[in-house]
Amino acid sequence: MTNRVSFSPQDFQKKCNQAERDHESRKIEVLLERVRRQIAERVSGDAQVESPKPPVTALPKNRPAARALLFER
Repeated sequence: MTNRVSFSPQDFQKKCNQAERDHESRKIEVLLERVRRQIAERVSGDAQVESPKPPVTALPKNRPAARALLFER
C-alpha cells in the first residue's frame, strides 16, 4: 500500500492560485528586463530608431473640398 498525501480541495485551489501568481510574476520580470535592455540600447545610441511612417504635410486651408468641385458646373 502506498502512502499518498491527499490535499483538501481548498489547499489544492490555494496551490493553483499561488502557482498562477508565480507564473504571472515571472512573465512580468521577463518583460521588465526586456524593456530595460531596450532603454539601455537607446541610451547608448547603438540602435537607430526610425519613424514607422513618413511625416504628413498639412494641406492649405483655403483649398476647396474635392467633392465640391465634382458638382460645380
